[in-house]
Amino acid sequence: MRAAVYRRTGPAAEVLELVDLPAPVPGPGEVLVAVRASGINPADTKRRGGWRGLAMDHPLVVPHADGAGEIVAAGPGVDRGRIGERVWLWKAQGGYDGPGRAFGTAAELIALPAAQALPLPAALGFEAGACLGVPFLTAWRAVMGDGSVAGQTILVQGGGGAVGNLAVQIAARGGARVIATAGRGAPAGFARAAGAEAVVDRHGAVAEAVLALTGGAGVDRVVEVDFAANHVADARMLRPDGTLASYSSTSDPTPPFAYYDLGYKGLTVRLVQGARLPGSMFGEALAWLAAHAATLAVPIGARLPLAEIAAAHERVEGGAPGQTVVLP
Repeated sequence: MRAAVYRRTGPAAEVLELVDLPAPVPGPGEVLVAVRASGINPADTKRRGGWRGLAMDHPLVVPHADGAGEIVAAGPGVDRGRIGERVWLWKAQGGYDGPGRAFGTAAELIALPAAQALPLPAALGFEAGACLGVPFLTAWRAVMGDGSVAGQTILVQGGGGAVGNLAVQIAARGGARVIATAGRGAPAGFARAAGAEAVVDRHGAVAEAVLALTGGAGVDRVVEVDFAANHVADARMLRPDGTLASYSSTSDPTPPFAYYDLGYKGLTVRLVQGARLPGSMFGEALAWLAAHAATLAVPIGARLPLAEIAAAHERVEGGAPGQTVVLP
């Protein structure tokens, strides 16, 4: 089978290569999936790039945690009735807090635990399905991690991005008033189309604009894309006893923490990892997806063949609008 691999960390164009590998065989409890689309997340490019000194945990790595395709074989202990099922894949390389698995979705075939191949709603194509794993599950926990948001006002920082766009949709359909920040042009359009009532230029005076939009009251919850860059401003925009749900802190992974800015308001800080949803919350997320799949929007910015995976990684690293998928 054809697969994209890297044998050392470094720049995409220098370390990614297209090779032929033996087709995997599903083991006990696993399924074999013919990958139709492979999604790229910033975490995938960070792993490949050796971000913060990340080392190679395996001699050879096939990247990407997310993907979608069709089950073509079932290992021992798996219902053979699943063969032919359209599925979306999550956590294909394991979590980001350990060595994980060597073989991700950037290949024609992948064998992985059957529980990580979930039925893809008929209304969603493979490309959209390949962009669900990290973005959807992260967005779900960031918005719904403390229960219903009906009647709340929620600020989504980065509402034009992969997680942020889905967070806007989840919050709006949950009955919340949604304000989003986004860059000009396509990102702002994505946020509006997702259901944001107002979109604030992320390069402008965000706190002042959000406070003006809320009559000075502030918001109940902030979904945050960069804790280090924004948590002080978030504290200004949050109402007393509000919640700051942050899923990344890329600009500074070990930021100074403005304790009293948050503490005087009694704010809750929730650090979000989509790969760690408790069982009950995971079931609720899947039920929501099934109910809303027909109207779910997953903006795809680029579709590139597997042979152009280096360009695909560079597009993600450059912050280009819309999600990037590679097609094996």
